[in-house]
Amino acid sequence: MTRITLTEVHYLTEEKVYEILSICEGKEDYSPLIRVIGRIFSSADGLVQSFRKDKEQHPNTKEQRKTHQAKDEDKDEDEKERTTAMEQESEESEASASMEGATGSTENRLGPVEVSVDIEAVRRVYDRLLSNEKIESAFLNALVYLTPNVELDLTYLDVYDTNPDYLNIFVIVMENSSLHSPEYLEMAMPLFCKCMSKLPLPALAKLTRLWSQYSVEHVRRMMETFQQLITYTVISNECGSDSLVNDDERVVAATKCLKLVFYANVLGGDLDTGHNEEEEEEPPSESSELTLQELLGEERRNKKGPRVDPLEKELGVRTLDCRRPLIPFEEFVNEPLNDVLEMDKDFTFFKVDSESKFSFQSCPFVLNACTKSLGLYYDNRISMYSERRITALYSLVQGQQLNPYLRLKVRREHIIDDALVRLEMISMENPADLRKQLFVEFEGEQGVDEGGVSKEFFQLVLEEMFNPDIGMFTYDESTKLFWFNPPSLENEAQFTLIGIVLGLAIYNNCILDVHFPMVVYRKLMGKKGTYLDLADSHPVQYQSLKELLDYEGDVEEDMMITFQISQTDLFGEPITYDLKENGDQIPVGEDNRKEFVSLYGDYILNKSVERQFKAFRRGFQMVTNESPLKCLFRPEEVELLICGSRNLDFHALEETTEYDGGYNKDCRIIKDFWETVHLFGEEDKRLFLQFTTGTDRAPVGGLGKLKMIIAKNGPDTDRLPTSHTCFNALLLPEYDTKDKLKERLLKAITYAKGFGML
Repeated sequence: MTRITLTEVHYLTEEKVYEILSICEGKEDYSPLIRVIGRIFSSADGLVQSFRKDKEQHPNTKEQRKTHQAKDEDKDEDEKERTTAMEQESEESEASASMEGATGSTENRLGPVEVSVDIEAVRRVYDRLLSNEKIESAFLNALVYLTPNVELDLTYLDVYDTNPDYLNIFVIVMENSSLHSPEYLEMAMPLFCKCMSKLPLPALAKLTRLWSQYSVEHVRRMMETFQQLITYTVISNECGSDSLVNDDERVVAATKCLKLVFYANVLGGDLDTGHNEEEEEEPPSESSELTLQELLGEERRNKKGPRVDPLEKELGVRTLDCRRPLIPFEEFVNEPLNDVLEMDKDFTFFKVDSESKFSFQSCPFVLNACTKSLGLYYDNRISMYSERRITALYSLVQGQQLNPYLRLKVRREHIIDDALVRLEMISMENPADLRKQLFVEFEGEQGVDEGGVSKEFFQLVLEEMFNPDIGMFTYDESTKLFWFNPPSLENEAQFTLIGIVLGLAIYNNCILDVHFPMVVYRKLMGKKGTYLDLADSHPVQYQSLKELLDYEGDVEEDMMITFQISQTDLFGEPITYDLKENGDQIPVGEDNRKEFVSLYGDYILNKSVERQFKAFRRGFQMVTNESPLKCLFRPEEVELLICGSRNLDFHALEETTEYDGGYNKDCRIIKDFWETVHLFGEEDKRLFLQFTTGTDRAPVGGLGKLKMIIAKNGPDTDRLPTSHTCFNALLLPEYDTKDKLKERLLKAITYAKGFGML
């Protein structure tokens, strides 16, 4: 190196770096190395050629680059062929696919993603050099100079199409472990993220697949880098109505880059890309309503969302396909961003102006469930107003008065029959009416539905439907969960009704006391149940199957089981089912036990309840099919939407409670009230919540999101406290003593039911 001028170094290898470093250390002068790093790391061409796996095959000439590009395309074609072959194999062998879904990795499925850069060499070089502060600043300064040229290349030139190795720039830079430092976050990373977001879709997909092969440690480091950039930018800039976070290019670019890490996190986790529920195609409507909707522009609005993310489509994987990611999904949520995001504006961008404006709902992983539920709320309300508008115009055109709301009048003692008849008629005649705002009236009662009557209606329907005596569902005492009863004699309409009720609850922002295992929500979102889901829904069977898989002895001789299983019907009589043709003649042994486990799980969770679940899902989709529910929420978040949170923080409720009629937080009775409520047991707290709000669950975001009102209801009296559940209002007399307050309150919450004059 002493005989070679450093200006002749046009690219770097690990050996060259160490050679120059050795010379610099000998002279105790690092300026030559700093100059080389500054020149190479600020040059796109220099970085593209650096740290190659085979340094003799640099595509310096146009012809060599074309050859290299052809080879890379061949690799991509091979990768696609491997993917297709594995998908076909998954369809042919359900059993092996199930086990692959449980334990498979991206590398096993797609094959390793090849890039020409030697990533391990880059990591070793960074580890060696970043300990020196002067050299570290050289990397920072070089990146500042590099990014404008890269942005120009990606904006005006098809550099990736011409030379796929252009991706090496982003691979090398992202290996720098100092990118999260304040200097990088302020000076270099914003523009670098903007460059990365301009990469063409195939390049983004390749980068994502490459990162999915990294260790959890490396994926987490990249995730934290982009998260810190978002947080740093949001906190250091005041975002308001005049300055939306959606308009901040730095936050938008960092979020788009975080999306790559998110999907790498999905691809690198435990995947199950098979086992999808069949989508039922709806026949095209022949009614005149479609024409009117088109005239009003409503049809275009509905078709705008939900949509499939282009990167998700290119990768051929959905978030729903990932059972266990490398990093928990919750760590991708950025709370400071959620705090400043104006969801009404973001929703408009998402539904109407997605081509010219960025919406964070296109990157739902960065949003918490509370923020996403607000977006869903806006979508639902706009759908309600839309249906109301169409109804009003129909009334003008046809000259007859149509109801702009979904009105249900039911008798409390015949609630299932009345609800079933009315909703079944609506679903057959015009399912769009289910997307109107719901109003419920109990015959003979004087409650006006401002939300509370609907809450009680939902709860009464579910109490009736989930009654074990009805036989629609089975109840597991150990898990406290319900499951579809395979031999149920109830017709499909009953299960459709429950699906409609769950959909209406989401649509009308009501929380239900429903106890389903998570596999129900996975199935509602489009995934079939597999053996792994039995751990939650049927833990006893799961444990038995797990012991079968782990058994080290002679399975066939010791277990003596076949591919025929036995269950009992409603009358306690045994019925048999062959998991395979002639299953009673096929013994389960070591070579086919995985297949048996897979088929058993498929039967319990899918085939045995196919009739009931299809009807249930059909009812749910009648209400939610046009909403962005699927593209925004994961199954566990859908459960949160329907059931609310089981975590009851009454201190958070106390902080947000408002007072009326002369009460304030410093009144004696209010202090006595909160001291009393905080001392309640878990069951009494749930009863109080049920009495005051109509449900015993906290909304999405916790009790702090619940706006409860405590109003004065006269002086001391023997009357019980009362409530307006539709307004979350508690009417509390000013009792003389704390003991009397407690006694009256407990009696009220224990025996309250029904709506009457207060």
